[in-house]
Amino acid sequence: MSQKHPVIAVTGSSGAGTSTVKNSFEHIFRREKLKAAIVEGDSFHRYDRESMKQAVAESEKDGGRAISHFGPEANEFEKLEALFKEYGESGSGQTRLYLHNDEEAKPWQQKAGTFTPWSPIPPGSDLLFYEGLHGGAKSDTADVAKYVDLLVGVVPIVNLEWIQKIYRDTSARGYSAEAVTHTILRRMHDYVHYITPQFSRTHINFQRVPTVDTSNPFIAREIPTLDESMVVIRFRHPETTDFPFLLRMIHDSFMSRPNTIVVPGGKMGMAIELILTPLILDIVAKSRA
Repeated sequence: MSQKHPVIAVTGSSGAGTSTVKNSFEHIFRREKLKAAIVEGDSFHRYDRESMKQAVAESEKDGGRAISHFGPEANEFEKLEALFKEYGESGSGQTRLYLHNDEEAKPWQQKAGTFTPWSPIPPGSDLLFYEGLHGGAKSDTADVAKYVDLLVGVVPIVNLEWIQKIYRDTSARGYSAEAVTHTILRRMHDYVHYITPQFSRTHINFQRVPTVDTSNPFIAREIPTLDESMVVIRFRHPETTDFPFLLRMIHDSFMSRPNTIVVPGGKMGMAIELILTPLILDIVAKSRA
């Protein structure tokens, strides 16, 4: 769909090269002089950090299925859908920030792990840019993907995702490997039902695949780098893509299927900019017409 005010969503999880993706989009917006209203996925969690711990414990009582940040019980899918719909129609809507750490929380004089108050998106933006877990989510009560003009998936293979989580949570957050493993298992139902289906709805999918052994992610000591990876890029509408141009521009790239190109991990940022810049400009041009 093409709305009066475009919504672009990047959906995915850690381990896929999140900072590379963010930098690539910043380059596109700056180079093309586009003002983006930025929305972070964590802003639409239902609970702050302390409340989430209580909610998880409550859900696990009497052997019940634990809720997780991957599923609808712990997220405001309806509010995210409403924001995308309202922004598409009017270029406005309500959002907030989730304050991950003390550095982010300090200017707000709040505790880490809390939300800022809901506030309106400033007027005059060219598009809304969402980055988080649920840009293409669907549940019994919400269809977030319905109001997205360009849905981009950025996802590592699952072993790489687990390595990333285990490494981050043990080294930076002080959790034991056993505790992180428990979290991975606790979230598996929601991962299968609410995260992975989004990657069948994306217009373009970037999947990072390591070229080193990740067969046992629970003993890995380091995260494979982008240069130790390939990125598999799948297009929902390959007929509109100039594959010969991409193959010429991205050294050592090749096509593995008629709708799929594979590029070296170190070229991921370049591939994102080459592929997405014309698509974004086309969506914005149509919205202004």
